[in-house]
Amino acid sequence: MATENTENDQELDETTLEANANGEQLIIDEAPVEDLLRDEVAKEKDKFIRLFAEFENYKKRTAKERIDQFKTANQDVLQALLPVMDDFDRALAEISKSGDEALVRGVELIHEKLKGILAQKGLEVVEVRSGDAFNADYAEAITQIPAPTPELKGKIVDVIEKGYKLGDKIIRYPKVVTGQ
Repeated sequence: MATENTENDQELDETTLEANANGEQLIIDEAPVEDLLRDEVAKEKDKFIRLFAEFENYKKRTAKERIDQFKTANQDVLQALLPVMDDFDRALAEISKSGDEALVRGVELIHEKLKGILAQKGLEVVEVRSGDAFNADYAEAITQIPAPTPELKGKIVDVIEKGYKLGDKIIRYPKVVTGQ
């Protein structure tokens, strides 16, 4: 009897039993079942890999959006402070005409402190000077005047208002006068 069971076990290893509707066991070939299982595992593995890749892309995208949001989170506050910076620049120019060195030095210290704090938050001045070629991507021309010299034709003649950028994004374009 023991030898018959081992022979039957060997036969079962090579084939699979399946019960039909009457409860009888039918012997079917194991190869198609293995192929079906391999195909099913391959499909599930493909779905898993795609889902994992989609999740990784989602994580990267949200991390980038979060970093961008942190970079520009202070944009509204910094834009509100830009007129104050302009007023400081004008005040410093007028106070320096007075000749009172202590007053000039005091206002310069406050001005530098404010500029330093804003620079720590990522605010930078957009550098444009008189004589630079006009580029509409980096400056806003508010008017054109006849060029005082031929070399200033099509170039910046005067900078009316400084421009500022936060990181790589310009939050206020410099306002310039161009020569025609």
